[in-house]
Amino acid sequence: MKYLSYRNCWKRLVDIAGALLLMLLGLPVVLFLTVVSFIAFRGRPFFVQDRVGQHDQIFRLLKFRSMRDGKGLTDDERLTAWGRFLRESSLDELPQLWNILKGEMSFIGPRPLLVEYLPLYSSHHRRRHLLRPGLSGLAQVMGRNQVQWPRRFSLDVFYVERCSFLFDVRIAWLTVHKVFRKEGVYDQANKVMEPFQGYDNY
Repeated sequence: MKYLSYRNCWKRLVDIAGALLLMLLGLPVVLFLTVVSFIAFRGRPFFVQDRVGQHDQIFRLLKFRSMRDGKGLTDDERLTAWGRFLRESSLDELPQLWNILKGEMSFIGPRPLLVEYLPLYSSHHRRRHLLRPGLSGLAQVMGRNQVQWPRRFSLDVFYVERCSFLFDVRIAWLTVHKVFRKEGVYDQANKVMEPFQGYDNY
């Protein structure tokens, strides 16, 4: 039956079981990273930001902080050595297991992006919000930050329209491969991905 399909039922059950397991197994790592980040960022180890979730619902995404404060500085200048390590290893994403457990995210799906991007999407690309956003997704395994924005959105929609258990398993496997090789964390100029400012820029 449709309501018992993978995308409508079993995907969520896999997310809950996987998040609980990883939170238990990864607790010592999370505690260690929290302590180091607490010291590195003067008592503020976590970064919390509004992001767009399923059906355009706004939620608070949780990450380990990777940038220091600094008015007038670019994102690349604010990125610390510890923050660069967290990003390159993808360990900064670990707190999002809590977002998954709460039902705001999934392990696999389009990455949750900034609220200010909402009015900039085409009607087709906005379909990326039909599913819960993911810790990883098709666009990430196809190049992460090296993929230009319109292409990333198209990959997200492609995933949403073809979501299946085997597709998720394949993306998860490729994600592990990418993380260990640290591929695509930065764009071709070795900089943090530039914000999306509309299609006229591509």
